[in-house]
Amino acid sequence: MNRTAYQSAPRSHPRVALLRRRRERGTAAVEFAMIFPLFFMILYGIVTFSLIFVAQQNLTLAAEEGARAALNYQTATSTTNALAARTTAACTAASNVVTSLISSATCVSSSTTCSYDATMDCIKVTLTYKYASAPLVPTLPLLNFVLPASLVSSAMVQLNPENIL
Repeated sequence: MNRTAYQSAPRSHPRVALLRRRRERGTAAVEFAMIFPLFFMILYGIVTFSLIFVAQQNLTLAAEEGARAALNYQTATSTTNALAARTTAACTAASNVVTSLISSATCVSSSTTCSYDATMDCIKVTLTYKYASAPLVPTLPLLNFVLPASLVSSAMVQLNPENIL
C-alpha cells in the first residue's frame, strides 16, 4: 500500500490497544520493586555516613575543648600534681562537650614531654567512640564492612613548665 504525506497511519483496532494496555498493567509496580532497594540503600548510606561525620566532628570539638581546659590554672603543690590535675580537667571538659549522640565515648588524657621540644610538657586528650558496638543507626548487612569500628580524635596542648604552678 502506497501512502502519501497527507495520509495518516492506519489506526489499530480498539481491542488490540486494550489488550496491549492489559499486558503492561503492573509493570510500574514491578519496576518500582526492583529499583526501590537500590534507592533505599543509597539514602541509607547517605544518612549513616552523615551521622558518622557528625560524630567525628563532635569528637574533634570535644578533644579540642579538653586540650583548652588543660591550659587553665589548677592549684597544686608540685608540677606532677599540677599536670595530673590538668589532665583530669581536660578529660572532664571533653566529656562535658560530647553530645548525647555519642555519650559512650571514652576519654584518655596523658602528660608527657613534647617530642619536638624536650623542655616543654604536653597534654594529649584522646576521645574514642566504639562505633561497631554502639552504632548511631542500625546497620544493614551489606554496609557492615565499610563502616568504621571506632572513631578516634585527639588534641594536644603545650605547657611551659615554668608557668604550670
